[in-house]
Amino acid sequence: MLSYAGISTFSRAPLGSLDDAWTCDVAVLGIPFDIALGFRPGARFAPRAIRDASLRYAVPPEGLWNWHTQETILAGCTMRDAGDVDLPSLEPELAHRRIESCARALRERCTVPLFLGGDHSISYPVLRAYDDIADLHVVQLDAHLDFTNERDGTRWSNSSPFRRAVEALPGLTSISTIGLRGIRTDKEAVLSAQARGHSMVHADHVGITGALPAGSLPTGKSVYLSIDVDVFDPSVLSGTSSPEVDGLTYRQVAGILHTVTSLNTIVGIDCVELSPSLDPSGLSSLVVARLLVETLGMVMA
Repeated sequence: MLSYAGISTFSRAPLGSLDDAWTCDVAVLGIPFDIALGFRPGARFAPRAIRDASLRYAVPPEGLWNWHTQETILAGCTMRDAGDVDLPSLEPELAHRRIESCARALRERCTVPLFLGGDHSISYPVLRAYDDIADLHVVQLDAHLDFTNERDGTRWSNSSPFRRAVEALPGLTSISTIGLRGIRTDKEAVLSAQARGHSMVHADHVGITGALPAGSLPTGKSVYLSIDVDVFDPSVLSGTSSPEVDGLTYRQVAGILHTVTSLNTIVGIDCVELSPSLDPSGLSSLVVARLLVETLGMVMA
């Protein structure tokens, strides 16, 4: 079926309600929540936009063949789309409880959960569903550290998910943040992250194909991968709440993801901060859909 026809599920995966019993390799959950944004709104519409764009990369049973690498990806991979978390409009604590509950249910049904945000605040309640992993590592691709203690009187904004996560999860051992840049930096957040031993890589220190300084990434660990799309340069992806100039290319991001997935066991992935209405061309959504399908291919290889 052509990509503009049919019902939009992620990569044409069959629907699988969290009220039903099923298992699969990869399961997708939308989290259309964006009331924690600090700049331009619209990320609540990202799960639907990503699903629409992902129809371009629908995975047939025989998988997708990559001419460049001469490899077939996702052949035989079973996938389900679990729909979206039913979220209240203005009740963040209730939203967090529902997100955490659905994330736990998704983990029970699949090997690799994929969460489609939403703003970056959703990473905190999702990570609460990983409290059973004693040695959990987060690899965060992001222009911003998102380790602020408080912003404008709130501790729950999209600037603070990983600060809240390390407070709530003793098993969250380390965080590696890659792609950092910009002139609006919270000094206290940087110093606190450094004191905790976080690895922080400025965008200037990422090689042209995604090579990173030695020791930037965990190895042989259980890794939760968090992809904030503002890690990309705005010339690559403009549809995001807080774009930062001088960001990464698609090749750099894909190279980093290849390294992360080859060195570790990926226990979950989220993709956040896409605001599709800010890019009427639809290119930003298409970039995200391609990246996620390609990343799943790396994880399932």
